[in-house]
Amino acid sequence: MALQLYKIATVEVGSAGASSIAFSSIPQGYTDLKLVGSVRTTNASTYGAVDMTFNGSSTGYSSKNLEGGDGAANSYSTTGASTIKVGYVSGANATANAFGTLEAYIPSYTSSNNKSVSVDSAGETNATTGIYMNLFANLWSNTAAITSITLSSNNLGQYTTFTLYGIL
Repeated sequence: MALQLYKIATVEVGSAGASSIAFSSIPQGYTDLKLVGSVRTTNASTYGAVDMTFNGSSTGYSSKNLEGGDGAANSYSTTGASTIKVGYVSGANATANAFGTLEAYIPSYTSSNNKSVSVDSAGETNATTGIYMNLFANLWSNTAAITSITLSSNNLGQYTTFTLYGIL
């Protein structure tokens, strides 16, 4: 039997921008969650960071990150963080109307185990040196079922869109 995606909700940021968006009251009847985003921030840089938290919690997050672009690569780890990074996407100094992408996969989000989150993202500038890519292996050290997801940034730009899917 093939896995199927079921759209739970889509959020699009309006003309005023937003510092965060949230998916609340996430149904508990799926096995996994998938989050897909088309994202632009208004950070005064080429790329802007996007963070994620679960259930309003600001504790217990850790990650291993691999990033690269424009001829450079880097890796690092974090522990005891208040959020997890889910991307460095296109910022205000990127080419006009260029949006970054991110995709997060959250298996077993209702289990009584700690929650893992794998993410790949890319910031696009549509220029000669135009992409910044990230892979994140994240962990939320909490046994509660995930009932809400908040995504935040310095400011999410207009037309930024996130869609949350349930997987069966």
